[in-house]
Amino acid sequence: MKQQPVECLDKWERQVKKGILDFVILLCLNRQELYGYEMIKSIKRIADLDISEGTIYPLLNRLTKRELVHHKWIERDAGVPRKYYTITEKGRIAMKKMLLSWGQLNQSINQLYRDPS
Repeated sequence: MKQQPVECLDKWERQVKKGILDFVILLCLNRQELYGYEMIKSIKRIADLDISEGTIYPLLNRLTKRELVHHKWIERDAGVPRKYYTITEKGRIAMKKMLLSWGQLNQSINQLYRDPS
């Protein structure tokens, strides 16, 4: 059987990671209130996912419009104010449903892997 090129795996990994970013953001915000750049660093450190500012802010705007996250501006002694994001109760409910779905999907994939019949 011919091996798949590494590029195929790279593309698949990028698509999987892209598909779970909403979930990852909600999980991060469930831990603590964060501003955008801080969230990028946290996601990189905890989940080893590289996410750019050009990706995270549109996601945060979409999550805000869906009322899954809330933001507030916080003034600082020096520099410009920062927009801090928090998860809403609706966001916690969505996150818990995503967590359940993720667990079921993971269990199904593991079952497929273990039981080839």
